[in-house]
Amino acid sequence: MNEDTKIAVYSRNDLPERVRMEVAALLQDRLADCIDLKLQAKQAHWNVKGPNFIALHELFDEIAEETEAYVDLIAERIVQFGGVAEGTVRAVAARSSMPEYPLATIHWHKHVEELSHALAYFGELARQAIERATKLADADTADIFTEISRGIDKYLWMVEAHLQEG
Repeated sequence: MNEDTKIAVYSRNDLPERVRMEVAALLQDRLADCIDLKLQAKQAHWNVKGPNFIALHELFDEIAEETEAYVDLIAERIVQFGGVAEGTVRAVAARSSMPEYPLATIHWHKHVEELSHALAYFGELARQAIERATKLADADTADIFTEISRGIDKYLWMVEAHLQEG
Protein backbone atom coordinates (compact mmCIF):
# COMPACT_ATOMS: atom_id res chain seq x y z
CA MET A 1 0.00 0.00 0.00
CA ASN A 2 1.60 3.25 -1.09
CA GLU A 3 1.70 6.06 1.44
CA ASP A 4 -0.98 7.96 -0.51
CA THR A 5 -3.29 4.92 -0.65
CA LYS A 6 -6.25 4.80 1.72
CA ILE A 7 -7.80 1.72 3.27
CA ALA A 8 -9.73 0.21 0.36
CA VAL A 9 -12.57 -1.47 2.22
CA TYR A 10 -14.51 -0.44 5.33
CA SER A 11 -13.88 -2.59 8.40
CA ARG A 12 -15.46 -2.65 11.82
CA ASN A 13 -12.07 -3.46 13.29
CA ASP A 14 -11.81 -1.30 16.41
CA LEU A 15 -8.26 -0.12 15.74
CA PRO A 16 -8.35 3.49 14.55
CA GLU A 17 -8.11 3.87 10.77
CA ARG A 18 -4.83 5.81 11.15
CA VAL A 19 -3.32 2.84 13.03
CA ARG A 20 -4.68 0.34 10.53
CA MET A 21 -3.21 2.37 7.66
CA GLU A 22 0.17 2.64 9.34
CA VAL A 23 0.27 -1.04 10.23
CA ALA A 24 -0.94 -2.01 6.75
CA ALA A 25 1.98 -0.04 5.24
CA LEU A 26 4.39 -1.82 7.60
CA LEU A 27 2.84 -5.17 6.69
CA GLN A 28 3.08 -4.35 2.99
CA ASP A 29 6.83 -3.76 3.29
CA ARG A 30 7.34 -7.00 5.19
CA LEU A 31 5.12 -8.85 2.70
CA ALA A 32 7.48 -7.89 -0.11
CA ASP A 33 10.50 -8.91 1.96
CA CYS A 34 8.89 -12.21 2.94
CA ILE A 35 8.00 -13.10 -0.66
CA ASP A 36 11.56 -12.19 -1.65
CA LEU A 37 12.94 -14.42 1.14
CA LYS A 38 10.75 -17.31 0.00
CA LEU A 39 12.06 -16.97 -3.55
CA GLN A 40 15.65 -16.75 -2.32
CA ALA A 41 15.15 -20.04 -0.47
CA LYS A 42 13.74 -21.57 -3.68
CA GLN A 43 16.72 -20.21 -5.63
CA ALA A 44 19.03 -22.01 -3.20
CA HIS A 45 16.86 -25.15 -3.27
CA TRP A 46 16.91 -25.39 -7.06
CA ASN A 47 20.62 -24.69 -7.51
CA VAL A 48 22.52 -26.16 -4.57
CA LYS A 49 25.30 -28.61 -5.43
CA GLY A 50 27.83 -30.54 -3.38
CA PRO A 51 28.20 -33.39 -0.89
CA ASN A 52 25.44 -31.97 1.35
CA PHE A 53 23.05 -31.69 -1.58
CA ILE A 54 20.07 -33.71 -0.39
CA ALA A 55 20.07 -32.36 3.18
CA LEU A 56 20.30 -28.76 1.98
CA HIS A 57 17.95 -29.25 -0.96
CA GLU A 58 15.26 -30.50 1.44
CA LEU A 59 16.01 -27.88 4.12
CA PHE A 60 15.86 -25.01 1.65
CA ASP A 61 12.54 -26.30 0.32
CA GLU A 62 11.16 -26.57 3.86
CA ILE A 63 12.21 -22.97 4.51
CA ALA A 64 10.47 -21.82 1.32
CA GLU A 65 7.28 -23.67 2.28
CA GLU A 66 7.22 -22.26 5.82
CA THR A 67 7.98 -18.79 4.51
CA GLU A 68 4.99 -19.13 2.18
CA ALA A 69 2.83 -19.62 5.30
CA TYR A 70 4.29 -16.37 6.71
CA VAL A 71 3.46 -14.63 3.42
CA ASP A 72 -0.17 -15.65 3.89
CA LEU A 73 -0.27 -14.45 7.50
CA ILE A 74 1.07 -11.04 6.51
CA ALA A 75 -1.09 -10.64 3.39
CA GLU A 76 -4.26 -11.69 5.17
CA ARG A 77 -3.59 -9.20 7.98
CA ILE A 78 -3.35 -6.40 5.39
CA VAL A 79 -6.70 -7.43 3.95
CA GLN A 80 -8.27 -7.70 7.43
CA PHE A 81 -7.55 -3.98 7.80
CA GLY A 82 -9.31 -3.22 4.52
CA GLY A 83 -6.08 -2.92 2.54
CA VAL A 84 -4.97 -4.63 -0.64
CA ALA A 85 -2.09 -7.09 -0.34
CA GLU A 86 0.40 -6.27 -3.10
CA GLY A 87 2.12 -9.54 -3.95
CA THR A 88 2.90 -9.40 -7.65
CA VAL A 89 6.48 -9.87 -8.80
CA ARG A 90 6.70 -6.23 -9.89
CA ALA A 91 5.27 -4.93 -6.60
CA VAL A 92 7.64 -7.11 -4.60
CA ALA A 93 10.66 -6.10 -6.70
CA ALA A 94 9.84 -2.43 -6.22
CA ARG A 95 9.29 -2.69 -2.47
CA SER A 96 11.62 -5.40 -1.11
CA SER A 97 14.50 -4.28 1.08
CA MET A 98 16.14 -7.73 1.09
CA PRO A 99 19.72 -7.94 -0.17
CA GLU A 100 19.96 -9.33 -3.69
CA TYR A 101 20.61 -13.09 -3.84
CA PRO A 102 23.53 -13.92 -6.17
CA LEU A 103 21.98 -15.91 -9.02
CA ALA A 104 25.19 -17.62 -10.12
CA THR A 105 25.68 -19.34 -6.75
CA ILE A 106 25.84 -23.14 -6.98
CA HIS A 107 28.31 -24.29 -4.30
CA TRP A 108 26.53 -25.52 -1.17
CA HIS A 109 28.70 -23.49 1.21
CA LYS A 110 27.92 -20.22 -0.60
CA HIS A 111 24.18 -21.00 -0.55
CA VAL A 112 24.38 -21.64 3.19
CA GLU A 113 26.17 -18.31 3.72
CA GLU A 114 23.77 -16.36 1.50
CA LEU A 115 20.59 -17.89 2.92
CA SER A 116 21.91 -17.42 6.48
CA HIS A 117 22.44 -13.75 5.71
CA ALA A 118 18.94 -13.43 4.21
CA LEU A 119 17.29 -15.19 7.17
CA ALA A 120 19.17 -13.06 9.70
CA TYR A 121 18.22 -9.87 7.85
CA PHE A 122 14.55 -10.82 7.64
CA GLY A 123 14.58 -11.85 11.32
CA GLU A 124 15.81 -8.37 12.18
CA LEU A 125 13.02 -6.83 10.07
CA ALA A 126 10.44 -9.03 11.83
CA ARG A 127 11.66 -7.89 15.25
CA GLN A 128 11.49 -4.25 14.14
CA ALA A 129 7.89 -4.92 13.00
CA ILE A 130 7.08 -6.36 16.44
CA GLU A 131 8.38 -3.19 18.05
CA ARG A 132 6.49 -0.89 15.65
CA ALA A 133 3.20 -2.81 15.95
CA THR A 134 3.54 -2.76 19.74
CA LYS A 135 4.05 1.02 19.72
CA LEU A 136 0.90 1.33 17.60
CA ALA A 137 -1.02 -0.83 20.13
CA ASP A 138 -1.67 -3.61 17.61
CA ALA A 139 -0.91 -6.69 19.70
CA ASP A 140 -2.26 -9.04 17.04
CA THR A 141 0.16 -7.87 14.36
CA ALA A 142 2.99 -7.94 16.90
CA ASP A 143 1.98 -11.54 17.70
CA ILE A 144 2.06 -12.48 14.00
CA PHE A 145 5.58 -11.12 13.69
CA THR A 146 6.60 -12.85 16.93
CA GLU A 147 5.51 -16.16 15.42
CA ILE A 148 7.39 -15.36 12.21
CA SER A 149 10.50 -14.27 14.11
CA ARG A 150 10.60 -17.53 16.08
CA GLY A 151 10.32 -19.57 12.90
CA ILE A 152 12.94 -17.56 11.04
CA ASP A 153 15.35 -17.88 13.99
CA LYS A 154 14.80 -21.66 14.00
CA TYR A 155 15.64 -21.90 10.30
CA LEU A 156 18.62 -19.59 10.67
CA TRP A 157 19.95 -21.95 13.36
CA MET A 158 19.37 -24.97 11.11
CA VAL A 159 21.10 -23.38 8.10
CA GLU A 160 24.01 -21.98 10.12
CA ALA A 161 24.59 -25.43 11.63
CA HIS A 162 26.00 -26.38 8.22
CA LEU A 163 28.74 -23.78 8.71
CA GLN A 164 29.88 -25.26 12.04
CA GLU A 165 32.77 -27.62 12.39
CA GLY A 166 31.91 -30.75 14.38
